[in-house]
Amino acid sequence: MGQHHGHNHAHDHSDLKGRNLVISILLNIGITVAQVIGGLVSGSLALLSDALHNFSDVLSLIISYVANRLTKKKASTKKTFGYKRAEILAAFINAASLMIVAILLIIEAFKRFRNPEVIESNLVIWLSLIAILGNGFSVLLLKKDSKANMNMKSAYLHLLTDMMASVAVLIGGLLMKYYQLYWVDSLLTLAIAIYLIWMGFDLLKNSTRVLMLFTPDSIPIDTIVNEINAFKSIKNVHHVHVWQLNEDEIHLEAHIDFHEDITLSQFDVILHDIEDLVFNKYDINHVNIQPEYGKDDVKDVIVQD
Repeated sequence: MGQHHGHNHAHDHSDLKGRNLVISILLNIGITVAQVIGGLVSGSLALLSDALHNFSDVLSLIISYVANRLTKKKASTKKTFGYKRAEILAAFINAASLMIVAILLIIEAFKRFRNPEVIESNLVIWLSLIAILGNGFSVLLLKKDSKANMNMKSAYLHLLTDMMASVAVLIGGLLMKYYQLYWVDSLLTLAIAIYLIWMGFDLLKNSTRVLMLFTPDSIPIDTIVNEINAFKSIKNVHHVHVWQLNEDEIHLEAHIDFHEDITLSQFDVILHDIEDLVFNKYDINHVNIQPEYGKDDVKDVIVQD
């Protein structure tokens, strides 16, 4: 039982987000092709590693775009939540791919440390400049949406880290050109990989928490239970579940014992007050309460179903 307080900002700019993602995908395909060719010709592992990261960007942006489109599909009897978790799943996949790419780069960097090679630095410099401009434009396109959406944030982080990696490759190219410090190529590859891990871990952790239906960090269940228990007519709150469905929805369900065998209309008034409480204080916008009177069941706040 219960209703919900909806948020109005869920997908107001969905078409704009989709367009920006398409532009970023096309830019990164061009950058990846140029860097692969340039890396093979120049012999630069840093440039090839940047190309590999760019290729992961292309995949992650495509995943983000597909997820963004799926969220528009309506719920059905077979999919009662629709595809609301598609963007969270995309964020998880993108974050995991960042970590995998980083591990591969670390392995290659250590191999190259043992056997440094002479590198055509001019090609490295020009291609890194092109990558900086292309990824910089993509970062600007996605920056606004990344602040309010985990999926867009994952795409934004991919592009931001790749832009920073390209800056590092540019610096390495200049050092190799003017000082013949070819070991810098491997050092930069290692630095790029460590940066990828640092950027991707937090997003991987947060998306995993949502997928596993963990209670959001911002929700103090014990405090909420005490506040609901303070209602005069309520005897006990138990069997509580709180989870985050996606970026816009936090759900709460619970069993509530009443001191008296109240009417349905009386319950509706109390339910409305509970909804207002949890929405205004904790941003919980979907509430499902099971009313009980004299029922013999487990009264623990958290019950393993």
